[in-house]
Amino acid sequence: MKRIIVQQLTKTYGAGVCAVDGLSFTVHPGRVTGFLGPNGAGKSTTMRLVLGLDRPTSGTATIEGRGYASFRTPLRHVGALLDANAAHGSRTACDHLGSLAAANRIPAGRVEEVLGEVGLASVAGRRIKTFSLGMKQRLGVAAALLGDPEVVMLDEPSNGLDPEGIIWIRELIRRLARDGRTVLVSSHLMSETSTFADHLIVLGRGRLLADTPMQTFLNDRGAARVRIRTTQPARLLDALVHRGYATVQDDDGLIRIDGLKAEKVGAIATQHGVPVLELADEQPTLEQAYLDLTAEATEFVSISASKSLEG
Repeated sequence: MKRIIVQQLTKTYGAGVCAVDGLSFTVHPGRVTGFLGPNGAGKSTTMRLVLGLDRPTSGTATIEGRGYASFRTPLRHVGALLDANAAHGSRTACDHLGSLAAANRIPAGRVEEVLGEVGLASVAGRRIKTFSLGMKQRLGVAAALLGDPEVVMLDEPSNGLDPEGIIWIRELIRRLARDGRTVLVSSHLMSETSTFADHLIVLGRGRLLADTPMQTFLNDRGAARVRIRTTQPARLLDALVHRGYATVQDDDGLIRIDGLKAEKVGAIATQHGVPVLELADEQPTLEQAYLDLTAEATEFVSISASKSLEG
């Protein structure tokens, strides 16, 4: 299986604007790599550089050491969705995929297969300009899968999809990784990314901020925290404060304790004869961990948001 290899990649535009700055990372097969970063972080530019749509100022972006342009039939090696509106609106879905198949020496029968896989078989003869954004998104995924590639790159694949479509794309992404493919998915939806990503690459202002497994990223960005509910909150709070632990009690009686694990809190409650109704460890969400990491690397931020980040 092929890897995406980015080495010291830099892309600058006129007036010294640096979109990607000395970026290095590797996307491995058999797992879903989430590609995250604020607007303007360089995610889309990096994906375009990997696909040969832009030329790097310096450095390389290759598929197992080969540039995308070196593949005679690229769709059989790399499938990508960057812009759902890229397909010509006057073509039918079938004709659009058929032309891609012919140009990449892909059997014509594969067109019907992928249209069925993405749920567009019933509209194969309709012109693309009549499609909704969600339908265009599905067609873009079909084009990415057309050549049964080992490498799949998807930029905001959930954009425009309804709830059923979001579940579908999530399961598809997971299946591609289980099949051993190399899968890179760019998204702004943190809650959605947390459901399918195994590994994270996070950019900020064109530079690499994190390249780490999802669970490690969450563990590193947040301290241990426990939530507990009891019929005797005052008694438990006294025991915890006496030991020097910081606690917060919500209006509904739920108590949260920083710096502890559920096992320790349960032991304290048992020692003091406090009945426990609920007890669980809490982790920071991907969104919380991401915002914490990228707070100083966000180029476009509202005044209210910047105040909340400072607080």
